[in-house]
Order: sequence, then C-alpha cells, then structure tokens
Amino acid sequence: MNAREALRRAGETKPLVHHITNYVTVNLVANVTLATGALPVMAQAKEEVREMTSLASALVLNIGTLDPQTVEAMVLAGKTANECGVPVVLDPVGAGATALRTRTVERLVSEVRVAAVCGNAGEISTVAGLEAEVRGVESLAGDAEQAVRLVAKALGATVAATGPVDYVSDGETTLAVCNGHPLMGRIVGSGCASTAVVGCLAASAGTADVETVAHALAFYGAAGEDAAGLSDGPGTFEPRLLDAISALSEKPERLEGRLKVEGL
Repeated sequence: MNAREALRRAGETKPLVHHITNYVTVNLVANVTLATGALPVMAQAKEEVREMTSLASALVLNIGTLDPQTVEAMVLAGKTANECGVPVVLDPVGAGATALRTRTVERLVSEVRVAAVCGNAGEISTVAGLEAEVRGVESLAGDAEQAVRLVAKALGATVAATGPVDYVSDGETTLAVCNGHPLMGRIVGSGCASTAVVGCLAASAGTADVETVAHALAFYGAAGEDAAGLSDGPGTFEPRLLDAISALSEKPERLEGRLKVEGL
C-alpha cells in the first residue's frame, strides 16, 4: 500500500502497535508511533505479552537491549501474532556484533513467522550470512542490495536495509528508496524509529509487503528532509523530526511527488 493511503487509514483507525523494544530509544519510538497516527504500547512482561499482542494490529520486535526474559517475551508475542494474523516486524539491532544477538535473530526467525525485517546494511548482511562489519550497533560495511534479496528469499518476508539508499526486497521485487538526510544518522534511535514507522504502516495496511515497507521508509525519509531544513544540528533535529512526521501524517497529500522509490 502507498504511504498516502496507509497514513490516511492510520489517522482514521488509530491502530495499536505493540513494541517490544530497547530502553535506549523507547521514548523516541513511542513518540514516532504517535506522530504517524498509530497508538504505541510497550509491554514485555511474559505474563502479558500474549494478551497485549492479541489486541494489536502489528508487533515490532527490536533486539537493541537484550536479556533472557525479553527474548522469551518476544518469542511468546511473536507466536501469538502469528496465531492472530498480526504482522511481525523485526529489527535485528547489532546482529553480528555479538554471538547473543546473532543467535537471538536466528531463534526469532526460526520460531516466529516475520512479515518484515528492517535493519542496517551490516545487520542484514549478517542475517544473510554475508561478510559484514558491525561495531556496537552501527554498520560499517555490508552489501545491502544483495543481502535484502537473499534474506527475503530465505525467510519469505519483506526485508529492508537502511542507509544512504534504502533497499527493500521480497525476493522477487527489489526497490531502492532515496529519501532521507544525513542528520538522520546523527541521532540515537533513528533506525529504531524507521522500523517503528514500518510497523505503523503495516498495522494500517494490514500487510508488510514490499510496497508498504518501501513507502514507509520513503515517508520517514521525507520527514527527515523537512526536519533537516529547519534544524541547526542533531540537537534541534530530533524534535523537528517528530513535528515533520506529524505534519505529513496529518496531511499525507503533501507527499505527492516526493517519494523517491525506484525499481531495480
């Protein structure tokens, strides 16, 4: 689904998006979800994740800050989402940096049917089994275009690798997204926020197909372009980004002719 239609639906239906995410970026993720027109909930206790996921229209799993209890909660929530027909979006933060992160991603994609995987080039390359360099949670190297195709075919899911150019593939169709601004890489959590936007539009559209994911990233990138034009640097950019996301969500017609999504 294109971004304008998905945003219009989100504004009308206010879908609930359940995030099991990391404590470093949770506030930004919640605010971005609200700005996109959806409703955020952050619940990760094993005792309630099944119930909460059953009420949601999308589930976003972000492995940025891991512990054994959170991993178990993610598996429970993911299986519940599969039972309820709720799209699951996975952000494999830092995959390849440590064995725990890599093993966790392997477990999640083996036990949960994910609709979309969104990460940076290094993370997606790691999932694909390609050579990559990940330092902490930052990608230093990775073949994004090749990786998204390989992972998409292996998982039967939509896969996105974000960077100066975002690559999105379902294994058959591969799209390049060229919206965005360098300031987006200078605030902590910009990648987590992009995955949140994918989750919001998937919740609205009822699918995380290749068009929906690509248009979600293009919309987010366009908001980044607007915010950068009003910012002095990263300190002023983050609140401007929230303003820009909200403004475009409220009037999605402003996206007409702005989304740079091309087939490869």
